Amino acid sequence: MPMATPAAVPSYRGRFAPSPSGPLHAGSLVAALGSYLDARAHHGTWLVRIEDIDPPREIAGAADTILQQLESHGLYWDEPVTWQSQNSPRYLERLQQLQAAGLTYFCTCTRAEIKARGNHYDGFCRNLQHGPHGAAIRLLNLQPIQQFHDRWHGNVQLAPELANEDFVLRRRDQLWAYQLAVVADDYASGITDIVRGEDLLHASGWQLTLWQIFSQLDQGGSLPRLAHLPLILGEDGRKLSKQNHATPIIAANAAENLHMASKALGLKLPHPSEYDSLQAYLQIAVHAWQGKYA
Repeated sequence: MPMATPAAVPSYRGRFAPSPSGPLHAGSLVAALGSYLDARAHHGTWLVRIEDIDPPREIAGAADTILQQLESHGLYWDEPVTWQSQNSPRYLERLQQLQAAGLTYFCTCTRAEIKARGNHYDGFCRNLQHGPHGAAIRLLNLQPIQQFHDRWHGNVQLAPELANEDFVLRRRDQLWAYQLAVVADDYASGITDIVRGEDLLHASGWQLTLWQIFSQLDQGGSLPRLAHLPLILGEDGRKLSKQNHATPIIAANAAENLHMASKALGLKLPHPSEYDSLQAYLQIAVHAWQGKYA
C-alpha cells in the first residue's frame, strides 16, 4: 500500500496561500498564524502566494485586503508575493509533461452524471483520448498515495475510493484545477512544509500523489511535511469560511485576534497587552511553538 514518506527536510520553506474570495476571517488567521509560527520556529522562510486562478469566486480588492490584514497583524513574508494567475505557463508545462507520460485523459462527465454513478468519479472516460472542446483533463491515477503522516493528526488513512480517484487537472471551463496549480507552485517554490487548515487534510492524498509523480518525472525532489491545523467553527457548527460569510478580522483588533488564534492553536500565552508590541508577542508565540510543535 503506497505510503507518503517525506525525506530529510532541507532548509525550511513554508507558505500561506489564501484565495482572494474575501478577506481573512478568524479561521484563516489561525491557518496564517500557524504556518508563520512554524516557519519562524524552524528558522525558515515564510512565503505568501495568492491563489487567484478561479475568477468566478474572486472578489475585487480581496487580495490587497488580505495582504494588508497580514501586515497589520505583524505577519510579514520573506520574499515577494506570488500570484497563481501569473503561473499558467508552469501549469501548462506540467500538464504537457503528464500527457507525454501517458498519465492523463479527457473527461466529458458532468457533476450530475458522476453523482448518479456514485460518490466518487469511477474512471468512466479513461478510454477517451480525444475530448471535444470543453472536456476536462484528469490524471490517470495509477500509484495513489493511500496513507501519509501528518504532524498534527499522525498517520492518516484515506478511503480507497477517494485516494484512487482520477482527479481533475484542468476543468471543463478550461480553468486550472486547484490540485495541479497548488502542487506545481509548491514544488517549484521548494516548499518543504505545508501548514494549513484540516479541511484540506484528505485532499493531501491527491496532492502528494501528484508531487510524487513530478519527483519521478524529474528524477529528484522529496515530498513535503504536512501539518493540518484545527478549524474554527461558527455558532452553527460549520467551519468559518468566506463562503459562509464569516466576519472579516479587523486590523484595530489585531492583538485580540492574534491571542484568539494562538489559543485555537493550543498555545497558552499571556495577553498581548502585556507586551510592548505585536512583534514581541509573536516572538513569545514562536518560542511556545518551538517547545510544543517544532
